[in-house]
Amino acid sequence: MRLLHTSDWHLGRSFHRVNMLGAQATFVDHLLAAVREHRVDAVVVSGDVYDRAVPPLAAVELFDAALHRLADLGVPTVMISGNHDSARRLGVGAGLIDRAGIHLRTDAASAGTPVLLRDAFGEVAFYGLPYLEPALVKDEFGIDRAGHEAVLGAAMDRVRADLAGRPAGTRSVVLAHAFVTGGKGSDSERDITVGGVASVSASVFDGVDYVALGHLHGCQTITERIRYSGSPLAYSFSEADHRKTMWLVDLDAHGAVSAERIDCPVPRALARIRGPLEQLLADPGLTRHEEAWVEATLTDPVRPAEPMARLCERFPHTLSLAFEPERAPEEAGVSYARRLAGRTDQQIAEDFVAHVRGAGPDDDERAVLRDAFDAVRADAAVKEVAR
Repeated sequence: MRLLHTSDWHLGRSFHRVNMLGAQATFVDHLLAAVREHRVDAVVVSGDVYDRAVPPLAAVELFDAALHRLADLGVPTVMISGNHDSARRLGVGAGLIDRAGIHLRTDAASAGTPVLLRDAFGEVAFYGLPYLEPALVKDEFGIDRAGHEAVLGAAMDRVRADLAGRPAGTRSVVLAHAFVTGGKGSDSERDITVGGVASVSASVFDGVDYVALGHLHGCQTITERIRYSGSPLAYSFSEADHRKTMWLVDLDAHGAVSAERIDCPVPRALARIRGPLEQLLADPGLTRHEEAWVEATLTDPVRPAEPMARLCERFPHTLSLAFEPERAPEEAGVSYARRLAGRTDQQIAEDFVAHVRGAGPDDDERAVLRDAFDAVRADAAVKEVAR
């Protein structure tokens, strides 16, 4: 059986205020084209269909259109909810949609109830484990002190129990949305440490042929049979080096896995550049980034004037600007009290301005500071006399 494994669509999400709905629609077109081109037998979507619990209407419309198009192809699709989704909202109408070959699994109670699909070698059981928030599902699994590994382990116990009662040779696929130990995260994933330690051991998934993971946005292989597809689009500059793909997975008659990556469309390249402003504006080696979405980190010791406007003249798609001035390190081992010894209030204030800004105050700013200190002293003197 040939599977197309994807996850983390995050429909409705923007990228540094850039609307990504058009790029998400292009990805859906690409997904449908890949299903046809590679003669896919089933599509699996491992959570975070939407970016938030109440998605914008345009995102809902795109998802609705995607479901209709998948159903029209006649290729079964299995989906689970992720930690960004509202399981209840995503699961509305799941029973009816099931009849069209779109199988939504958003309820923890259904962990041990598979979607059964058949190929020339027999049945393949697909078990959908939606994102399991320990505090919300511990009662379902009869666990007193629940963590992520405990609830996923309990859900997998149900999977293995159901699989044990099926005919010998039944192959199995598990969809899960979790942080598995050994995976590499990025800045755009929502933290799931609430309810205990976030990561779970890969051994939790022992006993099944393939585990289609969602949550981490980088495509990666935990083991040959446990893989993250990653998100089809980048949602943070920490993903600048990601190759965005889907997994095309073949399960043979005995459940052995072979997999290859199918590249996703890239709406615009990402670039992270760093250095003094003048260097970034003049460096010929950065020409390749002029049409990219850019995150720039300026290292000038003094913050330059109008840095964003000047950057955008060369890099018109600059979306993020940060300052990390490179300055001489302070003398090691010298206490704060010693650094202040013998200095006036005015000098200390001027030193602070220089430390924060990279350059000390000009004459007008010194006058403002002097007037401020004089006013404070005068006020203190009046209060002292009043006593």
